[in-house]
Parts: sequence; structure tokens; C-alpha cells
Amino acid sequence: MRIGELAERTGTARRLLRYYEEQGLIAACRAANGYREFDERMVDRVLQIRGLLDAGLPTRIIKQILPCLDSPRVIHFSDATPEMIATLEVQRDRMTQRISCLTRNRDAIAAYLEEVRGDG
Repeated sequence: MRIGELAERTGTARRLLRYYEEQGLIAACRAANGYREFDERMVDRVLQIRGLLDAGLPTRIIKQILPCLDSPRVIHFSDATPEMIATLEVQRDRMTQRISCLTRNRDAIAAYLEEVRGDG
């Protein structure tokens, strides 16, 4: 698929997709006409990248952990620095806090909807 379709399917601006490519987060082949051609797997990859960025991870860390998100998963970091491990631990803890907050909010909205609909 070309960059426009990838942008549409992921809700990501073309410019941002080009940035991801420059950072080595995604890869495209070039067609004879010079257009980027992305594999179908890039849809999930871009969504993973966006989720990790939304969680606060920097692109340099995302680039290192992306191979762990592939199947089959091979987790081996011979170059994992103490800084990288500490960063991942902080980000994991932030994600856990956000998940907890989102869960509470979802449950509150569900309870409200039950009351409003007369289900409760």
C-alpha cells in the first residue's frame, strides 16, 4: 500500500510516517516510480508505535523494543543499558497508573449509563 493508504488506515499524518521511516521505526520498499510501498504489517506496526509514543516512550527506545513486539517474539538485548532499563521501568509504571485511571473512569461511566438507562 502507498503512504496515503497507510496514513488513512492508521490515522497518522503522512509527514509523521516519513519521520517514522527516517527514524528506522518502519520500512518501505520503493516502487519503480519512486513511491513508497508499505507491507500490510505496517498498519499494526504504526499503531504500536503510536501507542508507545502516547505512553511517553521516546523513539530511540521504541526502535530498540519493536523487535520484541514481532511474532515470534525474541527478547534479547545485549546492548540494553541501565538507562534504557530504568526508562522502561518508569514508562511501565506510568502505563500501569494510566490503565488504572482509565479503568476507574470506564467503570464510572458504565455505572452512570446503567443508572441513566434504568438498568441498575
